[in-house]
Amino acid sequence: MKAQYFNKDLQPACAYCGRGRRCPGGDRVLCPLRGVMEPSDACRRFQYNPLKRVPKRPQKLPAYKSEDFAL
Repeated sequence: MKAQYFNKDLQPACAYCGRGRRCPGGDRVLCPLRGVMEPSDACRRFQYNPLKRVPKRPQKLPAYKSEDFAL
């Protein structure tokens, strides 16, 4: 059975895999199965870890003036 993600469109990536660890001083991931990997790569042994995933920042709302609400 396939793992259930919070977002159905979420693509597997080593950056938030439960097996991988971040390389010290770099932006790569150390995988015990495949070695040094790019954060966007993934393999068949991918295990989703929601605590490693950094969600997108919310969009900043525009600044409104009092004239915007006047009729």
